[in-house]
Amino acid sequence: MIRPLHNLLNQFSKCQTVGHWNTHIREAVKNGYSKEALILYRRMKQTGLTPNKLTFPFVAKACAKISDLTQSQIIHANIIKSPFWSDVFIVTALIDMYVKSKQLELAYKVFDQAPERDVTSWNVMLLGFAQSGNVGRFSHLFQEMRLRGVAPDSVTLIGLTQSVIEINDLPLVRGAHAFGVRVGLMNDVSLVNTFISGYGKCGDFISSAGMFDQLDVQLRTIVSWNSLISAHSQLSTFHSTFRIYQLVLYDGHRPDVSTFLSLLASCGEAEALPYGKLAHSHVTQLGHDYDVTLANTFLTMYSRCGDIDSACLLFQKMSYKTCVSWTAMISGYAERGNVEEAFNLFLAMQTAGEKPDTVTLLSLLSCCGQTGSLELGIWIDNYAVSNRLRDNVVLCNAIIDMYAKCGSVDKCKELFNSMSQRTIVSWTTMIYGLALNGEFTDALDLFFRMVELGLKPNHITFLTVLQACTHAGFLEKGWECFHMMTRVYQLNPWLEHYSCMVDLLGRRGKFKEALELIESMPLKPDAGIWGALLAACKIHHNLKIGEYAAYRLHELEPHAAVSYVELANMYALDGQWDGVSKLRGLMKSNEVKKFPGQSIIQVDGKNHTFSVEERSHPDGLQIYELLHMLVSQMKKDRFYYNVEDFSTHEMELL
Repeated sequence: MIRPLHNLLNQFSKCQTVGHWNTHIREAVKNGYSKEALILYRRMKQTGLTPNKLTFPFVAKACAKISDLTQSQIIHANIIKSPFWSDVFIVTALIDMYVKSKQLELAYKVFDQAPERDVTSWNVMLLGFAQSGNVGRFSHLFQEMRLRGVAPDSVTLIGLTQSVIEINDLPLVRGAHAFGVRVGLMNDVSLVNTFISGYGKCGDFISSAGMFDQLDVQLRTIVSWNSLISAHSQLSTFHSTFRIYQLVLYDGHRPDVSTFLSLLASCGEAEALPYGKLAHSHVTQLGHDYDVTLANTFLTMYSRCGDIDSACLLFQKMSYKTCVSWTAMISGYAERGNVEEAFNLFLAMQTAGEKPDTVTLLSLLSCCGQTGSLELGIWIDNYAVSNRLRDNVVLCNAIIDMYAKCGSVDKCKELFNSMSQRTIVSWTTMIYGLALNGEFTDALDLFFRMVELGLKPNHITFLTVLQACTHAGFLEKGWECFHMMTRVYQLNPWLEHYSCMVDLLGRRGKFKEALELIESMPLKPDAGIWGALLAACKIHHNLKIGEYAAYRLHELEPHAAVSYVELANMYALDGQWDGVSKLRGLMKSNEVKKFPGQSIIQVDGKNHTFSVEERSHPDGLQIYELLHMLVSQMKKDRFYYNVEDFSTHEMELL
C-alpha cells in the first residue's frame, strides 16, 4: 500500500534523478493514487528536473484514470514542448489517455496527426471506437489500416468483435470469426474468450459453447469460464447456469468478481433465490464481499427474487454505499409498491451525502404510477426541475407515464408540449396517457400527427393505439391501424396485437370475424386471445362460442380461475344453474383457487388497500354507507343499464 502523500513528498524531496521520480509516479498510478501521481509530476518539475520518455506514459495513464480533461490537455502541451513529441510510444499513450477520458475526437486528432503509428496505435484508436459503439468509425478506420499495410493482430480482432457485438449482429460476429481463422489469430486465448462472449450476447449459445469446447483444457482460464457463464445466463435458466459454475469449481479455478456478476444475471425470479444465496455464501468465503459492485448486484438479485428483507440486511451491513446501492434498494421497495419506504430511503440517501441520479428518480416515478401517488409524483417532478435533471428525455417520458397513471392528463400534455426533444417513446407514452384517461379520439389524432411528421411507429406504439381503439370501440380505425402496421411498416404483429383485434371484434359482436382472425394467425393463440374472446362472449351472452373459448383457455391454463369463473357467470346469466354447479365442482377437484381482488387508493400520502368482503378499515362503516348511497343514486339516474356493468369485485364489495 502506498504511503500518504505528505510522507511521499518528504521522502521524494531527496530524489536526485528522473528515474527515482518515475518509479514513484508509476507506483502511485498502479495503487490507484492518480491525483497524487500528478502532484508528484509537478513537484518533480519544480525541482528543475526534465521528464524523460518514460515519465509521460505514466502521467498520461494517471490522467486517463481520473478522466480529467484539463489535466490531460496540460500533459499534452508538455509533451508537445518536449523532444519526445514524435515518439510512437508516447503518442500512443496520449491517444489512450484521450480515449479513456471519453474524448474520442481529440484522440483521433492526435492519431491522425501522429508522424509515426504502429499496430498498437491503431488498436488503441480502434478499441476506442468499438467500446463507444461507433461501428461506422471503427469500420472505416479498420479498412484504412489494412490499406496502409498494417497487419491486424489479436487485439485488433478483439476490437472488431466488440464493435459488431455492440449492434448485436450475429452474421458480422461470424464474419469476424472467419477473418480471425483466415489470418491465423485464433490461437490467442483472449480472442477466443471474446468470441465465446460475443456469440452468447448475439443469441448463438451453440457457437459460444463450441468455441469453449474447442479451447484446449490447459489453456482455459477463469475468463474463458466467465465468458461461457455470461453467454449462458442470457439464454438459459439459472439451473443450467449454476451447473456451469459447478464445473468451474470442479476444474479447480478460483471464481472472481466477474464470475459472480455473470452468474447473478440469471437470478431474476423467486425460484432462483436459493441459488443466489448460495452464490452469496461463496462470495463471502472467497473474500469478494468487499466489492461494492458485487454487493449492489446482490441487492438487485434479492429485490427481484422477492426477498426484500435480505436486501435490506445486506444494505445495512455495507460500509460503503454508492448511488447504485441506494437506487437498488429504493427500486426494491418501489417494485413492491411500498411508497413510504422507497421515499424514506430517498431522503436518507440525500442526508448521507449521496446525490440521486436519473435512475433513482425513475424507480420512484414507477412506484408513484403503480400506486397512484400523484402528490409524491409532483414532488419528484419539481425535484427533477430544481436539480436540472428534467432535460433527460428518458426521465421526461417516465414523468409523463406517471402523470397518466395518476389520472393527471393535463400535466401529461403540458410536459409533452414543452419537450424540446421527443423520441418515439415520448409519443407512444403520450398516446398511452390519453387513451388510459379515456381521451381516445385525441390519442388517435396524436398518433396520426406523429406519422405525418415522419416518425416511424414501433410495435409498442401500435399496441397502444389498438388498445385505444378497443376501449373506444373504433372497429374501422382499429383495422386501419392494424393494416398500417402490417402493410405499410412491415411489422409482424405480436400476440398482444392480435388479442386487441380479437377483443375489439368481440366487443362489437363480430364473433365470426374474430374466429377467422384467430385461425389465420401465424402464431399459436395464447390465454390472452381466448380470454379476450371469452370476455366478449359474456358481454353478448354468446354461450356457444363462450364454451369453446373457455375450453381452449382451460387447455392452456388448467389451474387458472378465469375460464371457470367467466363461464360460470355466463351459465348463471342464462339460468343454467346445473352448469354453474358442475364448474364449481371442477374447480374444487382441480384445486383451482380464486384469489380475491384488491383496490388501492391514496389519501394524504397514505395507501389504503381494500380486499373482497374486507371490513377491517377503521372508517369502514362510513365508506360502505357512502358506497351504497352512490350505487342507489346511480341506479336511480340510470347511469348503467344492468348489474353486469359492475366488475365481480365491485359486486362482492357490495
